[in-house]
Amino acid sequence: MGGISIWQLLIILVIVVLLFGTKRLKGIGTDLGGAIKGFKKAVTEEEKDADFEQKKQVEEKTAADTVSTTSSDVKEKS
Repeated sequence: MGGISIWQLLIILVIVVLLFGTKRLKGIGTDLGGAIKGFKKAVTEEEKDADFEQKKQVEEKTAADTVSTTSSDVKEKS
């Protein structure tokens, strides 16, 4: 029970080429590659958007803390 040998893979490859043809396989490969590239791009953009939102929230919190500190300082001086 050793698994798939190189000869078995070659036989499968020959059968696939005979069934679909090289032009159709090239088209399938191109479509698959484009889909993978699009998926990677979408994931990268989503990560950038998440990072941007996180930075924005931190900046808003920092700005709110600064404003509240300034307001309390003004009240203490009065």
